[in-house]
Amino acid sequence: MAWLIVLFAGFCGGLVQGLTGFGAVIIMMIFLPNILPIDQSAGVAGLMMLGSVITLVYRNRHEIRLTRIIIPFLVYASVATWSVHLGHVLDVHLLRMLLGGLLVALSIYFTFSKRQGDSQYPWFIAGIFMIISGFFNGLFGIGGPLMALYFLSKAHSMSQYLADLQTFFLIDTFYITSLRVASGIVTLHLVPLILIGMVGAITGTMIAAHLLNRLNVTTMKRLIYVFIGLSGLYYLFI
Repeated sequence: MAWLIVLFAGFCGGLVQGLTGFGAVIIMMIFLPNILPIDQSAGVAGLMMLGSVITLVYRNRHEIRLTRIIIPFLVYASVATWSVHLGHVLDVHLLRMLLGGLLVALSIYFTFSKRQGDSQYPWFIAGIFMIISGFFNGLFGIGGPLMALYFLSKAHSMSQYLADLQTFFLIDTFYITSLRVASGIVTLHLVPLILIGMVGAITGTMIAAHLLNRLNVTTMKRLIYVFIGLSGLYYLFI
């Protein structure tokens, strides 16, 4: 039964990640905590998406711009390194609600704004996005929504957006997994579940790639904003 849950979670996560560029771990965290502790669920979910992220990076490799990724990652990773150990100290429920409210507010704003979603953020706003994302990535393995907004504002096309965001996630997966292995959160006995989840995630990503060809940039951006809002509602009420 556990492997079916993991396979289905991986498929749904891969489908969402392939369409919006983020959100796989959010989807997987609906299912995986039913069979694993939350910290292990976050670690497993991140590794389940490794094959899909590599696929997306390779497909959009010609658009990758490392100069736009390194500084955001250093800020993000420094905060994640600190927060990965805080799950037993902080009021996690309150933090989830705060994150949920922020994401819902951003989703509503960008959905109804005709201009701001395409504008680049001032450096201090971008920095806040990186800090918040790194903080919640360390706690829950979920740092994608705000980084998606950041890279979306920098990109001139969906392929550029996917290239930068997925390369960011690829670097992050190796880094944060190393922290979780060192902390004893991710262990060898989880490898079979991770491999099963990878199969589902890659399948979902492949299906999403075919669907993407039928959607234009404007539609994709609206889909991303809506999914950010749904992610926020999940944090608020689940």
